[in-house]
Amino acid sequence: MNAQPIVLDPMGSDIQGESAHIRASGPVTLVELPGGVRAWSVTDAGVLKRLLTDPRVSKDAAQHWTAYMNGEITGEWPLLPWVAVDNMFTAYGSDHRRLRKLVAPAFTHRRTTALRSRIEAITSGLLDQLAQTPAGTVVDLREAYCYPVPIQVISELMGVPEERNPALRTCVDGFFDGSLGPEEGMANYVEMYGLVTEIVQLKRETPGDDLISELIAARDEDDGSRLSEKELVDTLMLIINAGHETTVNLLDQAVFTLLTHPEHRAAVTEGRVSWTDLVEETLRFEAPVAHLPLRYAVEDIDIEGRLIPKGDPILASYAGANRDPKVHGPTADEFDPARTTKDQHLAFGHGVHHCLGSPLARLEATVALPALFTRFPTLTLAAAPATLKTVGSFISNGHAQLPVHLESP
Repeated sequence: MNAQPIVLDPMGSDIQGESAHIRASGPVTLVELPGGVRAWSVTDAGVLKRLLTDPRVSKDAAQHWTAYMNGEITGEWPLLPWVAVDNMFTAYGSDHRRLRKLVAPAFTHRRTTALRSRIEAITSGLLDQLAQTPAGTVVDLREAYCYPVPIQVISELMGVPEERNPALRTCVDGFFDGSLGPEEGMANYVEMYGLVTEIVQLKRETPGDDLISELIAARDEDDGSRLSEKELVDTLMLIINAGHETTVNLLDQAVFTLLTHPEHRAAVTEGRVSWTDLVEETLRFEAPVAHLPLRYAVEDIDIEGRLIPKGDPILASYAGANRDPKVHGPTADEFDPARTTKDQHLAFGHGVHHCLGSPLARLEATVALPALFTRFPTLTLAAAPATLKTVGSFISNGHAQLPVHLESP
């Protein structure tokens, strides 16, 4: 890695502008992550899809990231919790298949579809609470609606005790926070690990009909040979993190887009465009996860004349790939729910690591969004769009706050 990298903004202040700059540099481009670590960013959609299914690309740092294996990546690196876990997010080959097989039953079509009535009840309850807001009050809709919907859904699916949700949420936010230094990041990881370990112990004592209890059973049978204790805790941490942030951003970005594009809002609320089409185009237009750390070259990989050397890290840059004009044409930077290529987005990944929870995220969005705009048909932004700040992360793609008036002022 001798070329000069593009230094990523750890706070993600202009994710789409930065992604366009990276994409203009070629299908794979050297970038610098927080902490000075260099990686190959892939913003070409076709190349990224090929790499995401290429057996020469791994997610296991312990086996395939040279700098990690050599001890060059230490506890001082702020993104270490993203690569040092033992779960299906970082597993490779047979280990990944084993871990995914244990979790997959919780996210089958049947079990996901069965959650619709509960999601409807959760959204209805939250909207009832919002309806009690005094007239003229500015409401942060990300905090009051976009966040609690997925938190309650994934927590109930997993069996997380309600009183543990606030502490877990703080830890989830920390995982995506680009401002945390190495010590803060590691402290956040240790805090979350401890919280999940406590929940596992509680569920061992009082199991229920939930995902945590099912995984504990898989861990404990055959003397624990199917699932190690660390794999169990790390897997639960993965599901909690993935189950919160991505769907929060999807709801946030969809609401923001409709409030800033009145023609699309009218089309979807009048039934000329489906909510499903609206959700898919939102996933393409504003990928909930902009860049996902990390993958590694198992051997030298040549990409259109550019070499990714064996042992180098690879960054899946979904925000850039989802606006690739080679796939979505000259209007790739425009929001258009009627776009015929929108289903080709990579917001949930591709290949063996495709997000297991993607059907659940889609279901939550197609329930929560129409319910919101039906209950509050004159919903408006309470601030100029350009003044809204991002969440402060190069990974997570959402707004720090989403201030609205529930009724036209």
